[in-house]
Amino acid sequence: MRAVRFDAFGGPDVLRVVELPEPHAGPGEVRIRVRAATVNPTDLLTRSGVRGKVTRDVRLPYTLGMEAAGEVDEAGDGVDLAVGDRVMALTLPFGPHGGAYAEHVVVPRGQVATVPAGMSAAEAATIPMNGLTAMLAVEALPTTAGAWVGVTGAAGCVGGYAVQLAVAAGLRVAADAAPADEPLVRSLGAHAVVERGDDVAAGFRTVAPDGLVGLVDASTQQGRLVPALAGGGTLVLLRAWDSASAAGDRRFDESGGSQRPAAPASEASALGGVPGREIRSRFVTVVEALDRPELLVRLRDLAERGVLTPRVATTLPAAQAPEAHRLVAGGGVRGRVVLTF
Repeated sequence: MRAVRFDAFGGPDVLRVVELPEPHAGPGEVRIRVRAATVNPTDLLTRSGVRGKVTRDVRLPYTLGMEAAGEVDEAGDGVDLAVGDRVMALTLPFGPHGGAYAEHVVVPRGQVATVPAGMSAAEAATIPMNGLTAMLAVEALPTTAGAWVGVTGAAGCVGGYAVQLAVAAGLRVAADAAPADEPLVRSLGAHAVVERGDDVAAGFRTVAPDGLVGLVDASTQQGRLVPALAGGGTLVLLRAWDSASAAGDRRFDESGGSQRPAAPASEASALGGVPGREIRSRFVTVVEALDRPELLVRLRDLAERGVLTPRVATTLPAAQAPEAHRLVAGGGVRGRVVLTF
């Protein structure tokens, strides 16, 4: 089979198409004939060597890709899917079968769901990793109906999904966006849009003067967002505070200006502030969804109902993976770049 992989860390040009032996599905697994695989920012971090140096889980040569869509073409014992079923899957590049940048990928049944009715493979491929990340983030927010929550990076894929899922949960959503992206973000359901930039926390406070009860940071603004939160509010982080350190929560002063490691990332912890103004943080990662296969099915159902809309920026043949990485690195992409096989 063809696969896109790299055997040395570096820029986009380290990616190359190679021929590999076809994998086979074991008990409880399915093999997918991949038609589409998304290019996510984490792929760029891994390829460049940043993620490999942090987590020590990258063994070269390496096949990237955390989500894919295609058809089942081999099913192991105990699997309730049939050859030919159209599916989407969360894939783990650091696992035994490698990532989704390949014509075939093997995944456990629990990481697979059928494609939403009427959706193309490219559209469906944007849902598993991005959608699960957004769902976990929204789950971490306070759930008081009608409360104001915030989302940064709302014009992007994960942020946009977070807006839609928070609105569906009955929350009022304030999102940041550049002026050119405001129509897009409002079309996703945001009740208020504030201009992104250094004063974004003040912008959120104009919408919710008493502070947001929760905020999903999909654009890695981190400490500057703390002043936007009400006492007892929750800041949901989608990336470790410092990409060069182990994941962990942080404590802040009122302005968000000082940080120090706190509790493990998997736990909510208090963030410092003025007396009586406790802020909590939660770092979420898609790996948390591995033991919750029902979440991907729920996303599928939401997509079929139109609650979640796929975000495809453009598609490129797999052989153009270096160009796809350059597009993502250049910024301004609204949705996901998708590789096709």
